[in-house]
Amino acid sequence: MKVLTRWSNTLMERYLPDPYIFVAILTLVVFLLGLGLTDSGPLDMVRHWGDGFWGLLAFTMQMVIVLVAGHVLANSPIFKKLLSTVAGFAKSPGSAILLVSVVSLIACWINWGFGLVIGALFAKEIARKVTTVDYRLLIASAYSGMIVWHGGLGGSIPLSIATADHPFAGIMGVVPTSETIFSSYNIIIVVALIISVPILNRFMMPKPEDTVTVNPKLLEEPIEIEEDTDRTPASKLENSVTLSMLIGALGLVYLIQHFVLKGFDLNLNIVNLIFFTLGIIFHGTPKRFLAAVTNAVKTAGGIIIQFPFYAGIMGMMVASGLAGVMSEWFVSISNEHTFPLFTFYAAGLVNFFVPSGGGQWAVQAPIMLEAAQTLGVSYSKTAMAIAWGDAWTNMIQPFWALPALAIAGLRAKDIMGYCLFVLILSGIVISIGLFFF
Repeated sequence: MKVLTRWSNTLMERYLPDPYIFVAILTLVVFLLGLGLTDSGPLDMVRHWGDGFWGLLAFTMQMVIVLVAGHVLANSPIFKKLLSTVAGFAKSPGSAILLVSVVSLIACWINWGFGLVIGALFAKEIARKVTTVDYRLLIASAYSGMIVWHGGLGGSIPLSIATADHPFAGIMGVVPTSETIFSSYNIIIVVALIISVPILNRFMMPKPEDTVTVNPKLLEEPIEIEEDTDRTPASKLENSVTLSMLIGALGLVYLIQHFVLKGFDLNLNIVNLIFFTLGIIFHGTPKRFLAAVTNAVKTAGGIIIQFPFYAGIMGMMVASGLAGVMSEWFVSISNEHTFPLFTFYAAGLVNFFVPSGGGQWAVQAPIMLEAAQTLGVSYSKTAMAIAWGDAWTNMIQPFWALPALAIAGLRAKDIMGYCLFVLILSGIVISIGLFFF
């Protein structure tokens, strides 16, 4: 295993470009595929790209806030102490990898945004404690938790089809989560991944001579705060603990009301509000909170620049019909037994170009649900096959790794060599779950 991961890391280090270069190349590939496989001409593809370019603005802002708010919370004195206490359970590099993997998997099963940020922050804290652990593998282990997100409580597809009047209710009706998230085959897949992925990550630990460690001092992010030379009314407000507590109380009351009225609805906006509310309270004063925000915003550049390009790719994939062409090919080679499996593979392929659960469902659902009806396959399993395909290839898709990489201060090529093997293992586990159960 060590030989294989060393080879994989070398390969990624040598050939995997920066995520911006990756998305630029992906844009050109989709442009050419659209010309070759659909009726769209060059000007049509350009128009599809431009029309879709700003289609993810709201989501881009959500992801920036996930990153910034998570950073702010992690740099508060109270939360630092909490992370440090839990990280203290890791006594060796092996236990560090296992602990980060399990925590990240469970957190991502609860909610992907929560798990993505908490996993990376927790890994960073453990790296301060266990200085001999391979930092690349530690962050890859934190990111590997994302593999279970679409089979968990925050899965966008199963939650969507469990809602009355969802876009495809006329075809499949309302599908309760007992048939998707809490179905036997889905639980088997999730449990198998929570057991097998940490073990795989532990086995990928490099030899001591190949281990890449990080100086714990480099992981510290001191927050610079200018000292007040005079106590003006404005200065008193900037250093007012009372003001922070009042704003924090406003957020807490809203959150309590939200969960009382809507149950455990932990969507991305609520995750962001939790991070921000606790960050405001834990930093104590507005001045300390704003200093932490200023420090955190520096890491958001990759998300701001690259997400519009993914939106442009999605625009070309959807408007040209290219995503449909890919899906229909997999349908053409399926029967009633293999259809969930090939739906999973089709979703994994489409996810490279449409890395959004909701967007992918909108593209593939009309084709796959019609095929499911013809072949006599359950709508719920078809939906979960698409959901798992969407989660699966995230392991080697830099789109979702950007927040974790920004928090860790690493490049995509630093972790993708390890994530490749998580992709292979999870692909086998999910395929078995969908085919045999």
